[in-house]
Amino acid sequence: METPVKHYKFINSRTDNVIFYYSLDAGLSDEQRKEKLEAVKADVASKNGVFLNTVYWEEVKENED
Repeated sequence: METPVKHYKFINSRTDNVIFYYSLDAGLSDEQRKEKLEAVKADVASKNGVFLNTVYWEEVKENED
């Protein structure tokens, strides 16, 4: 049986382009999830040469294309 996961996308707020996708174990606490997503956000911003406050993340809903 597979472990349930939640999928997230990281978006450049200046262009509205998705620049990274990431998945996390759905069993993490809200605090653990936020901590991990913020660390990934910092890495994504750094690797894409954009300011940290330019990148945000949101959960991908199953019915999204």
